[in-house]
Amino acid sequence: MTQPQGRTGAHVSPGTQTSLVVERFKTLFNQMSSNDLGSMSEVYHPEVTFTDPFVTVQGVDALEEYFNGAYENVIECYFEFSDPISSGDNVCLPWVMKLRHKRIRRGELIAVDGITRLHLEDGLVKTHRDYFDAGQLLYENLPVLGSAVRWLRKHAA
Repeated sequence: MTQPQGRTGAHVSPGTQTSLVVERFKTLFNQMSSNDLGSMSEVYHPEVTFTDPFVTVQGVDALEEYFNGAYENVIECYFEFSDPISSGDNVCLPWVMKLRHKRIRRGELIAVDGITRLHLEDGLVKTHRDYFDAGQLLYENLPVLGSAVRWLRKHAA
């Protein structure tokens, strides 16, 4: 059985390989901006499947196109990642996204809790699924609807 190789071609243990991929993933997402999405091909498999509460896309080119649109009005976005939980080629990575967006709360900083599930293949992310409350991201932060959603959350308990 051959040992997995890192992106540099050096042999690494499976656990180390997973850690390297996760670190590249975290770096990519904390360097993305509306001007520069970074080198997605160093993190994502060409046939990646990406899913979040809004969309599912197939392939790294479609993912780049999606992120281009998603980051178009972003003023600032960064992630505070917690420790990953991994089992083999599967990783769950909890996070808090800190976002300033031109069309959400007049550019004020908002925080959204979430978790990413990754499946790795050949040292790259083959499946990326984000789980987060779309209401926390959008609905609570829209002018009229936001007040109603926040009121409902407060009184539904």
